[in-house]
Amino acid sequence: MKISRRPVRPDDESFLCDVYASTRTDELALVDWSDEQKVGFVRQQFDAQTRHYREHYPDATLDVILVDGEPAGRLYVDRWPAEIRVVDIALLPRYRGRGVASVLLREVQEEAAASARTVTIHVERFNRAQRLYARLGFVPVDDAGPVYQLLRWTPDITPT
Repeated sequence: MKISRRPVRPDDESFLCDVYASTRTDELALVDWSDEQKVGFVRQQFDAQTRHYREHYPDATLDVILVDGEPAGRLYVDRWPAEIRVVDIALLPRYRGRGVASVLLREVQEEAAASARTVTIHVERFNRAQRLYARLGFVPVDDAGPVYQLLRWTPDITPT
């Protein structure tokens, strides 16, 4: 399996909305809405999230994740002097649980270690990916309200 990334292009918007929608499937299964209402809700939420990311992370790299050349998800990362923030990582369901996110997050960790920075990410408290982050050494550092918590990974930096 070959995992790579490429910058988001304008023609990726529909794909990116599909990736976002796939992260809301379980939640939307609980509401008694028509398919049309669910599609409208997802689109509105995707647009709001996109605006939020552009406003709060204007310098972030926005990448489409490719698995064997096929679009599989998205990885948005912002880089600050002392920290690398994983703004968003999401995969379509058929690519989850196959090690794709582990590979990409380890790449971010390697970049951070090489530049003596930490890596942070906000994660929903009940997101199944919490186990992945714990395996990769992320620890909770801040309560970001009832839904999210901030996780941090700190590289082992040995003075030379």
